[in-house]
Amino acid sequence: MIKCPVCDADIDVEEDELDEGETISCDECGAVLNVSSVDPLELKPAEADDEEEEEDDEDLDFDEEEDEEEEEDEEEEEWH
Repeated sequence: MIKCPVCDADIDVEEDELDEGETISCDECGAVLNVSSVDPLELKPAEADDEEEEEDDEDLDFDEEEDEEEEEDEEEEEWH
């Protein structure tokens, strides 16, 4: 049994079967947790990685919108 670092609930896992870098989830709060160390066993919320990915996705969406606007402007210039 280990404790969730987010909600402090007990997580029923075989501690000796966990590997560093493995991802598990808390049944109580649903947090996605990464095994950051196996000796001693430490879990860290994986949310930070997700936030970075979301920010990257938002940047890509913004860049795509700019590209579309530039293409529209170029098409308008060609017609004049």
